[in-house]
Amino acid sequence: MSDFAKKWPVAVNAAAGLVLAGFIGWQLIGGGAEEAVPVADIPAAEEAGLPVPAPAEKAEGAAGVDLERIANADKEPGNWLAHGRTYSEQRFSPLDQITPENIGELSLAWSLDTDTTRGLEATPIVIDGTMYMSLSWGVTIAVDAKSGEELWRFDPEVPGEWGRYGCCDVVNRGVAVWKGRVYVASFDGRLFALDAKDGSIVWQVNTIPGAPYTVTGAPRVFNDKVVIGNGGGEYGVRGFITAYDTETGEQAWRFYTVPGDPSLPIENPELEAAMPTWKGGEWWKIGGGGTAWDSMVYEPESNTLYVGTGNGSPWTREIRSPGGGDNLYLSSILALDADTGRMK
Repeated sequence: MSDFAKKWPVAVNAAAGLVLAGFIGWQLIGGGAEEAVPVADIPAAEEAGLPVPAPAEKAEGAAGVDLERIANADKEPGNWLAHGRTYSEQRFSPLDQITPENIGELSLAWSLDTDTTRGLEATPIVIDGTMYMSLSWGVTIAVDAKSGEELWRFDPEVPGEWGRYGCCDVVNRGVAVWKGRVYVASFDGRLFALDAKDGSIVWQVNTIPGAPYTVTGAPRVFNDKVVIGNGGGEYGVRGFITAYDTETGEQAWRFYTVPGDPSLPIENPELEAAMPTWKGGEWWKIGGGGTAWDSMVYEPESNTLYVGTGNGSPWTREIRSPGGGDNLYLSSILALDADTGRMK
């Protein structure tokens, strides 16, 4: 398929051309703040009794992002270390330099043309002045957060034909950063570990059986594991969540959210309780649904991964449950042991 076909939107749901606006905040453009004292002038300023900036801690960058650092993200209000800033994913920024009184004085610092007219839904990760973000299809870029300069770009080169399997365009909801690597999943289900310095591939693994499965969610990372779900519930797929070793890409565990073919052994013990709730015909031939397409939150205190699951596939209840009743574990919140993937 042509490059034009990959870029052409299914629906015009994002501003074409200009996509990232550099309303980076006054920390970057210096609006309204006291003029910073140049490093060379600090001794003279001290002698004159003028205020001088405190020595800045050495920036660790992407290589320093680990469990302890993300768990203590509130100590770094100028960074956005994880998908929802913190492991609790409250998405609240404690920065207070921009106020209702001065917001009208903001101006555009920079803009970046992301070279796509498809949907963009990712929350950028910002670490010590570098922004990492995914675009449509799973294309990933690193950007200088102060200047807007693109530092590197990674393109998984997903065949354009895969666009037909997107219920809601070929969006990607973000990346994860851990110990010097950037993790991103492509629309066609491959999970990549990239070198945060240059975007080169460290490893890749296929996470899905094939079309019509897709992946649009952001990976979550903790305890040297990177976790990803899958999408495609509108087209007949089976939901599952998979954890991979962050160093090697080796699968650590997989949790299926709905039962498969009842004539075959179950993959995880929790499906024993789920199986009796599926009373219909051959639902497994249409997948069953229950995809964990994005909503996941890790709680370090209890080492628990909370996962939200999606709709059934097929939609028709008469196929899944003639006479009514719930189908486990559709449209549910699951609490999984983060080390083993077993339900708590």
